[in-house]
Amino acid sequence: MEEKKLDLNSIIGFVLISGILIWMLYSNAPTPEEQKEKEKKEQLDKQAKEVKTENSTVAATPVADSTKNAAAQAQLGSFGYSATLPSATDAVTEIKNEVLSLKISNKGGYIVDATVLGFDQFEKNSKKAVQIIKDKNASLDIALNTTDNRTLHTKDMYFEPKLTTEGKNQVLTLQLKAGPDQFLEYRYVLKPNEYMLDFAIRSQGLEKVVNTSKPLDLEWQLKSYRNEKSVSYENRYTELVFEYEDGKDDYLNAAKDSEDEANDVSYIAFKQHLFTSILLTDTKFKTAKFKSDNLVDDEKVDTVFTKNFTAQVPLEFKNGALNYNMNWYYGPAKYEILNDYDRNLDEIMPLGWGIFGWINRYIFIPVFGFISALGIGYGMAIILFTILVRIVMSPVTYKSYLSQAKMKVLRPEIAELNEKFKDNPMKKQQETMKLYSKAGVNPMAGCLPALMQLPVFYALFQLFPSLFDLRQKSFLWADDLSSYDSILQLPFTIPFYGNHVSLFPILASIAIFFYMKMTTGDQAMSAPPQEGMPDMGKIMKIMIYLSPIMMLFFFNSNGSGLSLYYFISNLITIGIMLVIKNYIVKEDKIHAQIQENKTKEKKESKFQRKMREMMEQAEAQKAAQQKKK
Repeated sequence: MEEKKLDLNSIIGFVLISGILIWMLYSNAPTPEEQKEKEKKEQLDKQAKEVKTENSTVAATPVADSTKNAAAQAQLGSFGYSATLPSATDAVTEIKNEVLSLKISNKGGYIVDATVLGFDQFEKNSKKAVQIIKDKNASLDIALNTTDNRTLHTKDMYFEPKLTTEGKNQVLTLQLKAGPDQFLEYRYVLKPNEYMLDFAIRSQGLEKVVNTSKPLDLEWQLKSYRNEKSVSYENRYTELVFEYEDGKDDYLNAAKDSEDEANDVSYIAFKQHLFTSILLTDTKFKTAKFKSDNLVDDEKVDTVFTKNFTAQVPLEFKNGALNYNMNWYYGPAKYEILNDYDRNLDEIMPLGWGIFGWINRYIFIPVFGFISALGIGYGMAIILFTILVRIVMSPVTYKSYLSQAKMKVLRPEIAELNEKFKDNPMKKQQETMKLYSKAGVNPMAGCLPALMQLPVFYALFQLFPSLFDLRQKSFLWADDLSSYDSILQLPFTIPFYGNHVSLFPILASIAIFFYMKMTTGDQAMSAPPQEGMPDMGKIMKIMIYLSPIMMLFFFNSNGSGLSLYYFISNLITIGIMLVIKNYIVKEDKIHAQIQENKTKEKKESKFQRKMREMMEQAEAQKAAQQKKK
């Protein structure tokens, strides 16, 4: 009973103590009014702390900014404002489409990386993209002459970038600020699937900051990277090209350091053989200075860069402001792409002058483009193209061989005349001309076909190094038809030949040897030596051996596509000559025809009559002089 009573008492005590505690807590709890007052006080205390912290920060910032502003202004004058902005860093902004990636730096506001997408550098199995600009190899600079007698360079100052879009176009605006509403602006606009981008330079509110009484000097510089297999071959076609005075174009000598000037310049191109950078302007540059420095003295050592290009142009103020609408092009030096812009950019391609360029532009490029579009591979396309050219030129080959055959048939009779009139050169010449006339043979007929082939030969020589489509396209053992087809690397260098052996030039040299053996040999036999003149027969025999050797040395480091063309061309020409010689032109028939012609009365042409009269007059004068003596 006692334990139960204790337990009950304990329970009652616990309940009482708990009740007392609850009552005490309740009685000491703040009223709703007191609670509100407390919360209000806590909020005020919190705000006071925040204000105190903020005031401390604000108080410290003006001191730091004022120091920075003073230093920047002392160095840059009004443009010191740009150095105090958050954008005053070396940060870059990338704009990119399907074919081109560009990175533009806040410092200088110019392109510091231009990557042409979809193309690799020359190294075998390399996945390095072709970069026209990288690692500070290019710059764009405007010298600002300020009203406080400073000369500042934009490449050393910081622009504020802003990236936006206009439809599908990416727009990057960079402003070099002298104040909130005073700036020099670069504006880049990159469109989808385009190598060409819009570029504008304008100024706002700088009339009191920059001296606008004279033009500003803009300098564009590029140290061109090597992108192809052969640095010497690439350097041969790396050159500065410019257009001036309403459509005229010119270039700097690619073989040596050179400089030039021009007026009313509409574009400047830094061409790197198969890629190019171009600056175009709607407002022509009144004057321009160009400079090209060759950086390849030794191709064993100088393997990174090819040329250092510099262009200097003036930017003129109009009503106290700059406003130039321009374009940049970074991409392949491909005729079809450049020609489509309809801005004379096809002149950047070294396709030859006059008739040579005309043949390439309007005949060879369209024909080769059609053949290569068949999808048969570029090696087979070159072979098919060569066959087509030789078929078209076969009538000329026929005329040339026919003339040689006629001269060969007449050779015994001409030798008789030479012996008969050896003491009277004038009479010998007259009788020889009579023989040609009676036989119906034109001694110049063999030369004219050869001269007709020269434009085609030279045009093709210019065409193949300019065919971008051959770049890194393989055929048989050649891994790149735009470069040499090495089959053996030599441990030494042969002067004028190189340190490798290319096979297509060897095959082309063998083919041209047999071709010249067939044609030049007959021509040498058919052309009797003339008194007082060098023996052409001996010279031609020397050329039979000298020409293949010259071709071997010259083409060893050239593009294998060109060597492949000449190899196939000479093979086809040999075949055509064999067909003509064995099945079409027979010497016995030619001899019979000549004898028949001699029996016919043939009226002298005006040219023949004139030549005969001149010879007769000369002979009469000579006889008169001898009589006086």
